[in-house]
Amino acid sequence: MATQVTDTQHPASTNQNNHHQQQEPAAPKKRNNRFIIVLGLLVLLGGGFGITKYVHSLYHEETDDAQIDANISPVIPRISGYVTEIRVKDNQKVKKGDTLMILDDRDLKIKVDQAAATLATAQSSLGVARASTSAAEASVGTYRANISTVDAQIEAAKVNVWRATQDYNRYSNLIKDHSITQQQFEQAEAAKQTAERQLQVLVEQKNAAARQTSAAASQSNATSQQISVADATIKQKQAELDNAKLNLSYTVITAPQDGLVSKVNVQNGQYLQAGQSLFSIVSEEGVWVVANFKETQLDKMKVGQKVIVKVDAFPGHSLEAKVTSFSPATGARFALLPPDNATGNFVKVVQRVPVKIEFTNKNDEVVKQLRPGMNVNVDVHLD
Repeated sequence: MATQVTDTQHPASTNQNNHHQQQEPAAPKKRNNRFIIVLGLLVLLGGGFGITKYVHSLYHEETDDAQIDANISPVIPRISGYVTEIRVKDNQKVKKGDTLMILDDRDLKIKVDQAAATLATAQSSLGVARASTSAAEASVGTYRANISTVDAQIEAAKVNVWRATQDYNRYSNLIKDHSITQQQFEQAEAAKQTAERQLQVLVEQKNAAARQTSAAASQSNATSQQISVADATIKQKQAELDNAKLNLSYTVITAPQDGLVSKVNVQNGQYLQAGQSLFSIVSEEGVWVVANFKETQLDKMKVGQKVIVKVDAFPGHSLEAKVTSFSPATGARFALLPPDNATGNFVKVVQRVPVKIEFTNKNDEVVKQLRPGMNVNVDVHLD
């Protein structure tokens, strides 16, 4: 019975204690000021950062759409042929004029020999034409001398004809008076006829000599023209020989500039086509930056402004440079398929204009290690 009384009184005491606790007032909570302080600091820092960026934007133009660029010369064979020797490897440094590879030159050497032989033939033809011309000119001179001789003989024959005619006329009068014999008259008549015949023969000889002289002169003119033809043929054959030698020289492919060789995708025995791009040579000197600025950033930019360049490959290094030129058109205009806003629905897109930036100190060790295609950040200082 005593145990049961104890059990029944325990809940009552518990309820009484809970009642007293509910009636006691709660203690006031302490206000936490850390959140307000942190929020204030964040607002101050954000405002300061925004003001700094705004002030910076008034005197600077920045872009990360920029890359390193350099002169890249392709190695292209001028003639077709089979590769017999390759003298360079990937990433090898070469100088301008160094031999890169050699093509098979046996066919071209034969063509050079053929061109030299045809040139020698043309030169021989010229010698023959000159000799023929000299002989024709000599013949003309001989015929003209013969004409002069015949002219002199004709003058003497005319004198003989005149004298024989005078004798004949005298003997004709004397024979009428029978002062001379018939024989004497006939002798005078025969002498007259002989002189006339001799004069006629000399005249015919002169005409024949004149015709021979004309023929020789025509032959001389013809041979003179042959000399001109032979000269032209020699020039043609000399040009063919020079062309054959030039093609032969193209079998040795040399470096067009100093620089580093790219990957060499050529093997011995491979057949190359004329104009085929084999590999490239990247210049080690004179690298520059091409930065693509938005068209809305160009209003205060001009040539000569200072530029700070930061290269992703060399963090912590700032390189000084300057603006040297602006592209004559936006980058989209040089695309393979430039946009045509006159077709379809027009959507305005901010265009970018390439700007060339050159380094001020090209002998800087970092600048010497730059390679085309590297990403950079540029900061143009506006005046």
